[in-house]
Amino acid sequence: MNTRRLWFVLALVMAVSFTVLGLMGREIYREAPPIPSQVVDPSGQVLVTKADIQTGQLAWQSMGGQQVGSVWGHGGYVAPDWSADYLHRESVALLDIWAQRDFKTAYDALQPEQQASLRERLKREIRTNTYDAKTDSVTVSADRAQAMRQVRGHYETLLGSDPSLEKLREQYAIANGAVKDPTRRTAISAFYWWSAWAASTERPGQAITYTANWPHEELIGNRPTTAAIVWSIASIILLIGAVGGLVFWHSKTKVEEHLPAPVQDPLALMKPTASMKATGKYFLTVIGLFLLQVGLGAVTAHYAVEGHDFYGVRISDIIPYAVTRTWHTQLAVFWIATAWLATGLYVAPMISGHEPKGQKLGVDLLWVALVVVVLGSMAGEWLGVQQVFDLNANWWFGHQGWEYVDLGRFWQILLFVGLMKWLVLVGRALWPALKVPSDSKPVLWILFLSTIAIGLFYGAGFMWGKHTHISIVEYWRWWVVHLWVEGFFEVFATAVISLLMVKLGLVRAKTANGAVLFGTIVFLFGGVLGTAHHWYFAGTPVSVIAIGSVFSALEVVPLALIGAEAYETFRHTKAAPWVATYRWPIFFFVAVSFWNLLGAGVFGFMINPPVSLYFIQGLNTTATHAHAALFGVYGMLGIGLLLFCFRGLARREAWDDRLLAWTFWLLNGGLAMMIFLSLLPVGVVQAIASIEHGMWFARSPEVIHSPLVQTLVWMRVPGDIVFAGGAFTLAAFAAKLLIGSRRSAAKQPKEVTVPAE
Repeated sequence: MNTRRLWFVLALVMAVSFTVLGLMGREIYREAPPIPSQVVDPSGQVLVTKADIQTGQLAWQSMGGQQVGSVWGHGGYVAPDWSADYLHRESVALLDIWAQRDFKTAYDALQPEQQASLRERLKREIRTNTYDAKTDSVTVSADRAQAMRQVRGHYETLLGSDPSLEKLREQYAIANGAVKDPTRRTAISAFYWWSAWAASTERPGQAITYTANWPHEELIGNRPTTAAIVWSIASIILLIGAVGGLVFWHSKTKVEEHLPAPVQDPLALMKPTASMKATGKYFLTVIGLFLLQVGLGAVTAHYAVEGHDFYGVRISDIIPYAVTRTWHTQLAVFWIATAWLATGLYVAPMISGHEPKGQKLGVDLLWVALVVVVLGSMAGEWLGVQQVFDLNANWWFGHQGWEYVDLGRFWQILLFVGLMKWLVLVGRALWPALKVPSDSKPVLWILFLSTIAIGLFYGAGFMWGKHTHISIVEYWRWWVVHLWVEGFFEVFATAVISLLMVKLGLVRAKTANGAVLFGTIVFLFGGVLGTAHHWYFAGTPVSVIAIGSVFSALEVVPLALIGAEAYETFRHTKAAPWVATYRWPIFFFVAVSFWNLLGAGVFGFMINPPVSLYFIQGLNTTATHAHAALFGVYGMLGIGLLLFCFRGLARREAWDDRLLAWTFWLLNGGLAMMIFLSLLPVGVVQAIASIEHGMWFARSPEVIHSPLVQTLVWMRVPGDIVFAGGAFTLAAFAAKLLIGSRRSAAKQPKEVTVPAE
């Protein structure tokens, strides 16, 4: 491949993609659902103000936000989607008000013809846009105002400690007295009303709501839009065509002969530098955080059965579901990112053969900063959910309420400073290798540029403030989750693995250059604009559905050849007898390919087309994709990189392949059991309920606490146990490696450490 041409194509892809992404952001800013300064009834009585809605959003964030149910489909799965729940409750309340007044009976007792006439009236009442831009106000009928008061009373009671709704709180896994301040409870109800108003009110001049008719709600005629159906079909056609084109291109590409492996391990005599050795504590920290995350995952999953207890022990007052789920999801990002960041610190001096002055001190200080951010943010989130902070202090030090970006702004700033420090440390160690001629120069530059992107793109998390519109928050939040975690980290990891294979003499540098550059182009071509599939129903314009559906389908295209990639990776273990010492790190890289195809490919595309996501957004189908992709791809990759670095840090005689074999199969087997015995079947049951009755029903206790779903939730336990076994064998392996290395080192004469070559 012509690398110069590939660089040009990559630059063009990035320039065009981010230009379009920026233009999409501008349209989202312009067309976000308005937050009225006031909501009034025909008499002019003020029912809700803009301050109520904005305060309610902050109060909702302080109680856990997207970790306690969801709004517009983004968030947790045990409590309802509050926008769908509010919309249904308000609709039912209005129907009952009219039925009692017009027919002197409840709506459910009416004849079908009478019900149909009231539903048509409800559609006109709810879907008609009464927002007046001149006065910045929304006017509702007296009947709707009465319904709003009824629903507000329900939420004020639910979020408090009233015994009458304790059973419902337990089903939702919401602690008693979750929001102690009654004014906050009232404000949260106002925020829920606004989110439901945007989901049910038609855009000016259009026949679709601000959220593209999401959620599915037959009472008001919320059904998939024409655009959702058309672009879903278009994305499938494009996917089939693109996969066919990629397979055709691959079949015409000349297959290079395998590079004969060196007689001996090129890294066997490498002596780690002081800063490389200092990364050891990062990897031990990774294992510790992983173990903690696994334990919290078990507690979080159990809350779907006992909403206040853990096997009969009342724990919700001390560590409620909002906290355990926050820590579980946040620790996943923390330990995986730490494994990748530590790998960067380890490989940079190894590749360049240069140990910058003060590098070890910088690595040590960065580790301290990491520990402070992890522990500090976790403590802040617990204090926030326990309502210790006022709303301003909570935003800074407590719980921001945005899934995967939950940590308070203060901790967010510290994390960004740490990433800048990491960028400097990796860059200064890698820079000498970039200045000298090398066959691996293109891959080195990809590694360096992805390092810069990782450091800088987390800054997207600073693009929203305390009172930023939720549509805008979602726009920037997915820059962090999709572009930072799923995008540039993956490019970074691909470059690292390629360089390690080149360093081991298993892959030609020229081959790695072309493969990494081409792979980066293909991945980012769909991946950058594919971010838009997270915004379909977040109060965004129809153009988001068009772009997101097409490019998220293109994200799946490169996975069509993942089997060949996995096989080629596996063949490296047979290249020479000494390669067997890297067998299990390579096996984890093979597992990454498998879960990339299944988790990111099959389960990802299962929810990506707009018409599919319309019905299953916020259900356990999303959790299926999240577990298979986040751990199956990024977690397995993190463990593989960790083991690769351990190979150079630890005494080889202390290595125990038997424990790693248990680790590999238990983690993969446990993950598969979790998904196929529990998460996916629950998601299918919910999807059927959503299609037949509506999103509100799919997330209701009638479904989530039905005997079938509860049985399926319990079926997760065997998978959790097997998976936890893999985590503990990994910890046992690391402990044995640490103890064995220290014992071996004590028996050996002192050696002079020289820079890695």
